[in-house]
Amino acid sequence: MQRPNKRAWKVASLLLAGLMASAAQAATQPAFTAIQRETFAVPGSLSNAWADFDKDGDLDLAVSLKGGEVRLYRNDNGVFTNIGAAVGLPTTGKEVRGLSWGDFNGDGYLDLLGGSNVMPIDQNRSFIWKNEGGKRFVEVAAEIGLTIPGRISRQANWVDYDNDGQVDLYASNRAGPNQLFHNQGGVFSQVFAQAGITDVRPTVGSCWFDYNRDGKLDLFLANQSGATDALWRNDGTGFTDVAPSLGLAAPGRKPEEGGVGCAIGDYDNDGDFDIFVAVYGANLLYRNNGEGTFTEVGKAAGVDDAGHAVAASWGDYDNDGYLDLFVTGYEGEPGKQTPLDLLYHNNGKGGFDQVLTRDSLLNAGDHGVEWVDYDHDGALDLSVMRGYSPVGGHFLFHNDLAGPAKGRSLGVLVLDAQGRYTRAGAEVRLYDRAGKVLASRLVSTGGGYNAQSAAPVHFGLKSIDRVTVEVSFMTNGGVKKKTVRNVDPKAFSKKALVIREDAAPKRADAR
Repeated sequence: MQRPNKRAWKVASLLLAGLMASAAQAATQPAFTAIQRETFAVPGSLSNAWADFDKDGDLDLAVSLKGGEVRLYRNDNGVFTNIGAAVGLPTTGKEVRGLSWGDFNGDGYLDLLGGSNVMPIDQNRSFIWKNEGGKRFVEVAAEIGLTIPGRISRQANWVDYDNDGQVDLYASNRAGPNQLFHNQGGVFSQVFAQAGITDVRPTVGSCWFDYNRDGKLDLFLANQSGATDALWRNDGTGFTDVAPSLGLAAPGRKPEEGGVGCAIGDYDNDGDFDIFVAVYGANLLYRNNGEGTFTEVGKAAGVDDAGHAVAASWGDYDNDGYLDLFVTGYEGEPGKQTPLDLLYHNNGKGGFDQVLTRDSLLNAGDHGVEWVDYDHDGALDLSVMRGYSPVGGHFLFHNDLAGPAKGRSLGVLVLDAQGRYTRAGAEVRLYDRAGKVLASRLVSTGGGYNAQSAAPVHFGLKSIDRVTVEVSFMTNGGVKKKTVRNVDPKAFSKKALVIREDAAPKRADAR
């Protein structure tokens, strides 16, 4: 009997090990299908934002393009049709770099902000397309005080920073001071113009959340071009940058490095919100310690990949109860960039496994990213933008999650007392029957590359047991909590659980 060649045996063993490793990696690749690929294959796609603009129950998709067009795809039971031009949105003009949905006038219909990104700088402005009954849009920026001239637009946030019940606006600027605008009856004026929150650093990402749980929204800024990042604590009468004292500033960057996008999520299910920063350089993950401090754990958690990350979005794509993270980015020299995206699967032990390969279907975006359940099937779908190179698109991938996991989720739509979507920054927590927190979600204040969607928050669930849902609303009277007990997730398999803020008690008339 011929003895096997030791070298051949070793080579065969290595090949087998490689094949097994490849198979194991392939097994971790999530199953998605591209939707309407030809419809969405439009180069120069930058920002994507989702909202039910016509109140028909389906989330619709707004996309900004380099040529100035703003597309609006009406969602009709999972089929998308571009109606942007028909409802009054531009088909050409200044490049729109960001899109944010918000109900600035409180009429119950979501309006759309777009900000330009052109040269020379003084030619820039912002646009506000007012939603008129879900039928058409009218541009009203000049009459409400929000043209914001000279702004190289990046993230814009519709938030109620002062808890007065009206949606205000924060406008980030890539090449000049950021600006905060106060809403007074649907007309806006700048506030804190000489204060620190009018930050002069080159900001791309801005995310509002109540980091210290004092009932006021604070602001994290991801800043580019070697600048440090910021965390502006909302003190009620002003703002203080506490990033240096909390270890969130990321000093010592090179001029070509800096923060680009920020994403807020409770990745470890402890009830506190953590910060991921997509970076030109090594990505950062700040774990919230629960007493107003943070620890940077990017390397320990396995998410500190270095490169040109642009945007990030948290979402539990496999409904296992833990937030996963999709990061868009690119590699290659200018004009020849190709997507280099990352999908971090949360292992439930404080860390993540990067499961995306370069040849994956999902490795398709270099700008915007949003998780969204567009077809109400209980599984999060993925929307990404490719803006670099002559080819590209705004791609939508359907999540083909199968088996019991597909329906193991709960969507929660948070509204104010009048039934309007005006409570960005509200916190939603799930508890089990014993009162233990299962997971937390933030009603989005913006992210995913210069976008703000208006959608239900999504909870993947480890089991389909009944839960308690608690929403924390921020008001002038402090945090007001509304609790809904004994919620059966199976009863909301095709729809969201709607939770409205309780109306404020009426004051007795003076006598």
